[in-house]
Amino acid sequence: MSDCTHDCSTCSSNCASRDRKSLIKPLRDGASVRRAVAVMSGKGGVGKSLVSALLAVRAQARGYRTALLDADITGPSIPKMFGVSARAYGNEGEIYPVRSKSGLQMISMNCLLEREEDPVVWRGMLIAGAAVQFWTDVCWEDVDLMFLDMPPGTGDVPLSVFQSIPLSGIVVVATPQDLVSMIVKKAVNMANLMKVPLLGLVENMSYFVCPDCGKKFELFGKSHAEKLSEEYGFPAFARLPVNPVYARLADSGEIERADTDPLAEMFAQIERSREIGKFLEE
Repeated sequence: MSDCTHDCSTCSSNCASRDRKSLIKPLRDGASVRRAVAVMSGKGGVGKSLVSALLAVRAQARGYRTALLDADITGPSIPKMFGVSARAYGNEGEIYPVRSKSGLQMISMNCLLEREEDPVVWRGMLIAGAAVQFWTDVCWEDVDLMFLDMPPGTGDVPLSVFQSIPLSGIVVVATPQDLVSMIVKKAVNMANLMKVPLLGLVENMSYFVCPDCGKKFELFGKSHAEKLSEEYGFPAFARLPVNPVYARLADSGEIERADTDPLAEMFAQIERSREIGKFLEE
């Protein structure tokens, strides 16, 4: 198995990878999550945490019992964006999620550290294991919709998450540059390889609206969102502007006050995604 490519069509071995359900990790007794959506990209710096937070804020505002799982173990940012400084607590293997002002449930490595600036200096498999434990060991309370803020790339954590958590789908985040678009294709190809549905593409920093004249400027080049969506069959795409308000709200822990309307179509597609229970029955 050390040479496994995770492409069962080219392999004659009869292993658990042929049946995704055999690798799925159950939630702890009493926990409940109906749908889980991962937000990912092939590289860092494109705004996955912002998109994860905005989607979660929109879900919570629309009446869904929402959760955020910060799977970026070495670079967690979700608690700060929501102004959450409380530490998670628990006993005998149980961990209880912390909550935002609106009641949104979340777990992040920064909720477990003594000081939020402490580094997590772990090897890859330990990091991947911690991300999966956030799924299996946390007492998620009656969650309708969970978003997973993924680390960049296609390494240990995305692989473990894709294999261990019954995702309803993924949202891929990009920026307009050609180089980033090329790297995003790696994330898309990984999702296809792991048979995880593509729900949508968010092009972050897609344009800037001049506050004086109202004209749109594509600061980082021409948008590729529509082209990539057509090429890879994304059901929906969204373009997020360069908006200093997002940065200010995130830095001040007030992201729940952000305007999520630019992601309305994307969220509607997520609402139409399959429930976990149905996925497991296939």
